[in-house]
Amino acid sequence: MKKEVVITIPDEIVMNKIYFVRGQKVMVDNDLADLYGVETKVLNQAVKRNSDRFPADFMFELTKQEYEFLRSQFVTLENGKGRHRKYLPLVFTEHGVLMLSSILNSKQAITVNIQIMRIFTRIRQMLMDNTELRLEIEKIKKKVDNHDKNMELVFQYLDELLEKKEKTKDRKQIGYKIKGK
Repeated sequence: MKKEVVITIPDEIVMNKIYFVRGQKVMVDNDLADLYGVETKVLNQAVKRNSDRFPADFMFELTKQEYEFLRSQFVTLENGKGRHRKYLPLVFTEHGVLMLSSILNSKQAITVNIQIMRIFTRIRQMLMDNTELRLEIEKIKKKVDNHDKNMELVFQYLDELLEKKEKTKDRKQIGYKIKGK
């Protein structure tokens, strides 16, 4: 009986392979292939054989501009000897990565897939927490703005009262005047 060795990958490495393209969190085919311990060509062939499992919201091909942007920004897609790509890379959304687990059956692929799903969940939770924090900050800003407006109004009233007092002239006293007093 042959025993498979499963390599655990630090979460930071997996997180650094998640990119934001077309408003979605995605992973590039060659990064996934490295994590799963297979060649990119093998991964893409498995995907093509099961293309009906990967609709456009699960997987899509990068445009040339997107590909160049990823290469320049993150140095993920290296050019060099043996690294030249014939086709533009495929990227997989969270659901696409989940679907990959149904077509790749190695122990490592399954373990890595579970880890990736947990990381996607953590990222989603962090974004939700961040959104809640932003909403709370906006509420505080509105309250502070209202306080500023109220304070401005109070000072405006005080200014008006001071102006009124300055404008009032000393009135002549009416009635009898007694000399000496």
